Amino acid sequence: MRFTAMAIKAEYIWIDGTKPTAKLRSKTRVLPNADKIPTWGFDGSSTNQAEGHASDRVLDPVKVVKDPIRGGDNILVLCEVLETDGTAHESNTRALLREIAERYAGQESIFGIEQEYTFFKGSRPLGFPEGGFPAPQGGYYCGVGAEEVFGREIVELHLDRCIDAGLAICGINAEVMPGQWEFQIGPVDALTVSDDLWIARYLLYRTAEEFGIDATLDAKPARGDWNGAGAHTNFSTKAMREGYEAIITACESLGASQEKVLEHVSQYGDDIQSRLTGKHETAPWNVYSYGVSNRGASVRIPWQVEVDQKGYIEDRRPNANVDPYVVTRLLINTCCEALEKAGQV
Repeated sequence: MRFTAMAIKAEYIWIDGTKPTAKLRSKTRVLPNADKIPTWGFDGSSTNQAEGHASDRVLDPVKVVKDPIRGGDNILVLCEVLETDGTAHESNTRALLREIAERYAGQESIFGIEQEYTFFKGSRPLGFPEGGFPAPQGGYYCGVGAEEVFGREIVELHLDRCIDAGLAICGINAEVMPGQWEFQIGPVDALTVSDDLWIARYLLYRTAEEFGIDATLDAKPARGDWNGAGAHTNFSTKAMREGYEAIITACESLGASQEKVLEHVSQYGDDIQSRLTGKHETAPWNVYSYGVSNRGASVRIPWQVEVDQKGYIEDRRPNANVDPYVVTRLLINTCCEALEKAGQV
């Protein structure tokens, strides 16, 4: 008789090529252990990443964490998508971020992303009654009680699983609309915040799946007088954490021209015009502004930052469905270039 060693399940996770908003994909591989995580392949013609006549694409592991759903020694494996020649696939936005993050590594950029999302049961947000609407917004934000909060059991389990996986999750709260929640990742570097956000999204979808609930990142999940869903992105460099002049330089750089404004907004997530209307704690999508403690501005400077004369800024424009690899790359590229030119590094 031959002795068979214990095996583990490795869930390979990647971002596909669906447009305008990429989807998460995953599949399981049984490995003898987690000592060496090999590359793997998949059918790119089924994920909008290849044509059928040349469909092979490569999964290149970039981050491994504990699998808090399966437990034991099982793991989650976040991957970049490569061509068969080893180059980055055109859908691989992580590779683009790596290049920019390395270029400006000396400025020590740090991010925190606030991921809003909305639970749906069937065709309606969780908490919306059949054939009607709930009470107007007001009591749901950070609410308590069965009339104010919907889906807490899913949210708590998701938080536990993110912690168990070792992700840089730092908080949760109920949001302004019924069935809408938020979790926060950070403060960490650009690659870590983005990797951890994608893995946390995966765990959110899988956890909600167990309850027969859909978790959506739609920018405007309920039309009308309801808040949209964003991914407010908090950003700082070493210079910004040490002085207020660098804060202003970063804010000014983001609105330096209409071309610069549109460069960011056009890549901040699908359907952004329906969310950034100038109402519901947003600025108009095509008008740039910044201000202290102003949640109606494109970029907010927290009040404590003005008091301390150092800290970070919050870009309030990114949608919930934004690609974190893209928003972090854009902020580093724009702000760090401006800070370098100003000699504020």
